[in-house]
Amino acid sequence: MLHVRSIWNGAISFGLVSIPIKVVNATESHAISFRQIHAEDGGRIRYRKFCELEDREVTQSEIGKGYEDADGTIIEITDEDLAQLPLPTAKTIEIMAFVPADRIDPLQMDAAYYLAASGAPAAKPYTLLREALKRSNKVAIAKFALRGRERLGMLRVVGDAIAMHGLLWPDEVRAPEGVAPETDVTVRDKELDLADALMATLGEVDLEDLHDEYREAVEEVIAAKAAGETPPELPEPATGGKVLDLMAALENSVRAAKESRGEGPAEVTTLRRRSAPKEPQGKKSTSTAGRAAAKKTAKTTAKTTAKKSTTKKTSKSTATATKSTAKKTAAKKTTTAKTTAKATARKRTA
Repeated sequence: MLHVRSIWNGAISFGLVSIPIKVVNATESHAISFRQIHAEDGGRIRYRKFCELEDREVTQSEIGKGYEDADGTIIEITDEDLAQLPLPTAKTIEIMAFVPADRIDPLQMDAAYYLAASGAPAAKPYTLLREALKRSNKVAIAKFALRGRERLGMLRVVGDAIAMHGLLWPDEVRAPEGVAPETDVTVRDKELDLADALMATLGEVDLEDLHDEYREAVEEVIAAKAAGETPPELPEPATGGKVLDLMAALENSVRAAKESRGEGPAEVTTLRRRSAPKEPQGKKSTSTAGRAAAKKTAKTTAKTTAKKSTTKKTSKSTATATKSTAKKTAAKKTTTAKTTAKATARKRTA
């Protein structure tokens, strides 16, 4: 911690125990920063600070703080004014209470700091507070003043150190009004089962393995342009169509997740069966095997019915054809008989 510059010096007030500490930033940004330039010639764009009354540029040492009143009047506030505020938290992190960690809404979390013991005399009370927090499985809620305003803080143990998270005041957290969908939506058990399967397939992740791919890509572009080379081209983004079938999208997601983990295709059909509505006790004859047998029987019955229907149609057609042939034969016999009779009659007459 010696190489990290402290941003605040003071003490932790733990009842009647005072622990001298230094506050240092617990996080750092690795984001790539850009400068504004004149696009035509690459010249730097700089902001200069001018005094409106004197119409001249001023240095940082000449700049102070001022509060603008409702009528536009500027009221000057000096560092001495802020240092003499009648608040115990001006130079002290005052512990108010100890609460379970799950009482803190993550939405209240703000910047994080490490609290370092300041000097050898602070080692014993610092260690005492750290071990007390460990044993209680609680966090400390404190008030402190930093950068011109009083804040809430949460103290917890990180390794062998005490960390402090700045907390927003409860009235600074907005209620989620108008955020959730206003349309009534029914989520089926099958969809939940597939969502559970997708969550289980994706599994857990070691946060140490995650990195900022955007920053790395920007660094590649900068390196290429600095070397006079063509920056790498971005791959074509996957064109995902509009999702019309949520179940199909979930099933495809499960398959893709399993295949990416080398687990083979996902058996999504079992998820459909598992989520089928349960029957009352004593009527559970439709097991997986039972349902399969029922399907097979139904298929066989359908085939038999179809065969019978075909046989009936064939028999009917044959019978119809036979009747037609019989009629024709009878008609022929009748005609022949009539012709013979007429011929015989003629002979007799002659």
